[in-house]
Amino acid sequence: MDYLNGKGGIVEALNAKVYGNGTETLVLSHGFGADQTVWHYILPYLACYFKVVVFDMVFSANVNPQLYNPHRYSKFDSYAEDLICLLDQLNVTKSIYLGHSMSAMIGCIAATHRPHLFKHLILLGGSPRYLNSKGYFGGLDRSDAEMIFKSIKQDYPEWVKDLSTKAVGVSDTASIHEFEYSLGRMKPNITLHVAKTVFLSDLRWVLRHVKIPCTIIQSERDFVVPIWVADYMKCKLGDDTKVEILKTEGHLPQLTAYPLLLNVLKRVLYIN
Repeated sequence: MDYLNGKGGIVEALNAKVYGNGTETLVLSHGFGADQTVWHYILPYLACYFKVVVFDMVFSANVNPQLYNPHRYSKFDSYAEDLICLLDQLNVTKSIYLGHSMSAMIGCIAATHRPHLFKHLILLGGSPRYLNSKGYFGGLDRSDAEMIFKSIKQDYPEWVKDLSTKAVGVSDTASIHEFEYSLGRMKPNITLHVAKTVFLSDLRWVLRHVKIPCTIIQSERDFVVPIWVADYMKCKLGDDTKVEILKTEGHLPQLTAYPLLLNVLKRVLYIN
């Protein structure tokens, strides 16, 4: 992690920003293909009640690509280490963590290493495994994943356009363009490597080690994560876990259904 700890440290390297001046800290961590701007609809409201931390993941086009080490980031644990280091540098001692997509499992891993750093995990559209296997429906067959990798290598712009439409899931031109822009700005070789790390991962074993209250938030229809996964995660995470289903479609409700998402967050975060 030393390469992220130069002048300005990981806070500067990952463009971390803090909004609001609440007594509690809320960390927002984006998913694959996005960057911290994906929270722009809900951030102003949340900053009225919390000290809100946002940052760019190391694969984001906003981060110096030289900081992306393929060997290091071939496993989720390294992302979790970055998260812990970031919070330590920001002097965050207890936080509420909202992780979207791959960041949901990054938060789970970080919480197993440093449970006292978190008081509540909010897992938005997360999945511990994307590939189908015996007794488990993750949504993708191995051949589907291989087709994704092949498409990224053969025609990256066309793949970006196709995935953006499918991931957004609804006819929302602005949201499609927004996700397409952030994903399209990533370097194709980095995108391919991250895609392999995400879609070939199997982090089901992590869930039983999480000892912190969790709330799973999942769209009713999601091209990326089947609704079945939310029930699976709840079962493995244990009794201190709740599931909230958003009556919407798509993998990016913070863009396409943010009023619905905010209503759930108000309940989960006890905002009056």
